[in-house]
Amino acid sequence: MGDLKTRQPSQYPASDDRPLIIFDGVCHLCNASVAFIIRRDPRGVFRFTPLQGDHAKNLLRGVPAQVINTDSVLLMENGRIYDRSEAALRICRRLPWPWNLLWALRVIPKGFVDSVYALVARNRYRWFGRREACMMHRAEWKDRFV
Repeated sequence: MGDLKTRQPSQYPASDDRPLIIFDGVCHLCNASVAFIIRRDPRGVFRFTPLQGDHAKNLLRGVPAQVINTDSVLLMENGRIYDRSEAALRICRRLPWPWNLLWALRVIPKGFVDSVYALVARNRYRWFGRREACMMHRAEWKDRFV
């Protein structure tokens, strides 16, 4: 799915056109990943919204169901939507050193990297657990969530 044209940047909320990470709000691994990104993103490059929330549902309205992979983090950036390893690597690319070095992994064949990603995604609830509801973010992170 990566690089699928879905929306123009002007269709993001007018007050904020930062890249948006759409994550599984009930997955412990996904929530830990969001906290990891926030702690390493002091400039506030990224915004976040849980896949289960109304904001994500509204943004993804009209996107074909087979395109929205609930086993994957989604990154909406510059009017495009990315998933799986493409989303993860693009997120890393915008984090500070040394995390941005992970962008170099894009030279590994996408099929291989996505298969590793899929293995973790398929087993994430069993390995890391699941919440009953989306995470409650810290007060100091409030402006990062939509």
